[in-house]
Amino acid sequence: MQIGLLTDSLGNRSLEEALDTAAGLGLDTVEFAMGNWSGAPHTDLAALVRSAGARDALAEAVGSRGLTISALNANGNQLHPVSGAQQDGVVRDTIRVASEMGVPTVVLMSGLPAARGEKSPNWITTSWPPETLEILEYQWEEVARPYWLDLAEFARRHDVRLAVEMHGRQLVFNVATLKRLRDMAGDDVVGANLDPSHLMWMGADILEVIRALGSSIFHVHAKDVRIDRRNAGINGVLDTLPPADAAERSWNFVTLGLGHPGGASFWADFVYTLRSVGYEGPLNIEHEDVLLSSAEGVRRSAELLRSVAISEAPDWVPADIHGSI
Repeated sequence: MQIGLLTDSLGNRSLEEALDTAAGLGLDTVEFAMGNWSGAPHTDLAALVRSAGARDALAEAVGSRGLTISALNANGNQLHPVSGAQQDGVVRDTIRVASEMGVPTVVLMSGLPAARGEKSPNWITTSWPPETLEILEYQWEEVARPYWLDLAEFARRHDVRLAVEMHGRQLVFNVATLKRLRDMAGDDVVGANLDPSHLMWMGADILEVIRALGSSIFHVHAKDVRIDRRNAGINGVLDTLPPADAAERSWNFVTLGLGHPGGASFWADFVYTLRSVGYEGPLNIEHEDVLLSSAEGVRRSAELLRSVAISEAPDWVPADIHGSI
């Protein structure tokens, strides 16, 4: 496994400063956000699409520091009824750039459509009243299916894998919905970006999630959540307070190790379980802790991951006892 960084975590720094920080922390890999829900502080997608020189310059900036690019990120809502086409353009341009640069993976969301005839995305989380299932079937079969069949084929032609992040207020938000998308669009090219933080606040057991996903895990974000038991005990975990109101929220994104009793022990179990299902890819730090500086959050996260990550291939073989009998 490699330890990496989603460079938006240091979005207040220049590209050179972010890369220097990653190299200085002994990280292996970086992931760049290309637009949509990111201001893309470290990349110019239009320039990267049209200019081999721009692509070469970015590759040189990364490689000269002993880093590699593990993924490009196009998180957004390409199924949005109003702005979806524009966001889809970012997704496809990101795939084009990844292909040209030899980056194997594009991280993205599934997208979330509206109900029929509406202009705002509609996240269905219950099966009642009955119209909820009618909306859900429309979203999956009439919007998501044709879009994802086409996008998966586009990614295949460019030899790029699509790592879908399971996220609240998206059509794919848990293991079951990811499986539905993979069965629909093709499990050869569509898999998971496992960001455990989103599943944590929804109540999933992350180690069981890893076992259930198995080889469909294409990419991993290392991000933690802290459930505020008092606030959640009163209001549950569905929370519409903004992140800045951290003390009143039922849950918050936190720096690695601050979300679970035992701190590093959870993340040791996390990486060991990933190894058990065959995952050997990057663990890319994503810092969104509003109570710590980005520099401290990234540094502490890197230190924790270094203490638990598995870097060498296993070499155990059963003893040959037949010769001694």
